[in-house]
Amino acid sequence: MQYLGVITDPEKQSTSPAFQQAAIDALGLELKYERWPTAPDGLATRISGLRAPAVLGANVTIPHKESVMRLLDDLDPLVHRVGAVNTILNRGGRLSGYNTDVEGFLRALREDAAFDPKGRRFALAGAGGAARAVVVALMEARAESVTVVNRTLDRAERLLADLRPLATVTALSAVSDTAEDWVNAASNADALVNCTSLGMAGSGHEGRSPVPAELIRPDMLVYDLVYRPADTRLLSDAKERGARTLGGLPMLVYQGAASFKIWTVRDAPVDVMLAAARVALGVSA
Repeated sequence: MQYLGVITDPEKQSTSPAFQQAAIDALGLELKYERWPTAPDGLATRISGLRAPAVLGANVTIPHKESVMRLLDDLDPLVHRVGAVNTILNRGGRLSGYNTDVEGFLRALREDAAFDPKGRRFALAGAGGAARAVVVALMEARAESVTVVNRTLDRAERLLADLRPLATVTALSAVSDTAEDWVNAASNADALVNCTSLGMAGSGHEGRSPVPAELIRPDMLVYDLVYRPADTRLLSDAKERGARTLGGLPMLVYQGAASFKIWTVRDAPVDVMLAAARVALGVSA
């Protein structure tokens, strides 16, 4: 028996064990996927333990995605662009770090929303780690432009300063979240993406939306990375305005499916994973 797990904040729950174990069981693999709560001061010890022969690898969640990078032996090139690791593979005691958030975001966008980001214009709410992964994904997909809207303009500018040298065709800009800036950002956007925790259950911000509802147009796609609850305030506003919507659950599962393939070299049973994630979250199909 070998083990996998998710290295996560001790105070946070994770849906990963439910859908990853479902995938493991569906393929009849001799693996057990666990939740590994880890405080920041225990991260180095946790990572050292991944080198054991019985451990195949791990997922990594906030707040460890960035700090774990210095503890690994090898980093996939995409990790350097995103600035975060969410998947670790143990190869004979040598630990390699990957980021599958980019793949998960784009797969959900293309398959579940039937939206090709190439040549399209995006407005993003937030300038944290999730936003950085989304900007990188959209650059890789050759989006026309990405505007990052954030309460603290300096943080958004710092985010884009790191990425502009890598942006070959995608124009990157940052604005604050004033009403005027939101009007300008939304009026030029084909899609709006929420990369903040606003609207997330248990965050203290449930029932809130980062985007003024009156700026949502029927011809837009509104993509909320929040997956709990399934119907956030932003998505409810978008549906009322006649816009297409996409919640965060497909991205969650698709990034997990990409991790699964890194560990097992097997295609993940995505339908099984989606069904298990919905049950774990109490979401109807």
